[in-house]
Amino acid sequence: MFIQTETTPNPATLKFLPGRSVLASGTLDMPDKASAAKSALAERLFKIPDVSGVFFGSDFITVSKSAGEWQQLKPAILGAIMEHFMSGAPILKVEEQADAAQSDEFYDAADAETVATIKELIETRVRPAVANDGGDITFRGFKDGIVYLDMKGSCSGCPSSTATLKHGIQNLLRHFVPDVVEVRPT
Repeated sequence: MFIQTETTPNPATLKFLPGRSVLASGTLDMPDKASAAKSALAERLFKIPDVSGVFFGSDFITVSKSAGEWQQLKPAILGAIMEHFMSGAPILKVEEQADAAQSDEFYDAADAETVATIKELIETRVRPAVANDGGDITFRGFKDGIVYLDMKGSCSGCPSSTATLKHGIQNLLRHFVPDVVEVRPT
């Protein structure tokens, strides 16, 4: 098994590509050890010193570190990922735990058409680009012209996330949806 690695815009996060499907649908963000109980692989990765976050996408895994150098952490992470895939164990302990559509979104019913346009733009233009960088951005709400987004994986805590939100996503949404005034993280 050959696992590729890629850097991300977030220097504290590295993207691992195992060359096979990780999650069949959705994403799963485990920003701490307690949330890793959903996955045996995530639990294994959190046993490695200085691992501070794990994120699963469709065909990648991003791992965040709290300290240390990637040269020392990377072999242990690669080993844990390889051992897990070679064992044939499932990624998730319960399949339904992958983050699908958010049920706790908020917006006024009168804004449903605007929200549908915002969601489509995020789904088709933003999420694929962000996935290339080892993260995910999902719609959380819309109120008073402000779009609220949830940043996961390498996007969470990334030094360039503010620029991504303000200059990239905000400009895109304002161009196509005149009702959008601002974009904020939740």
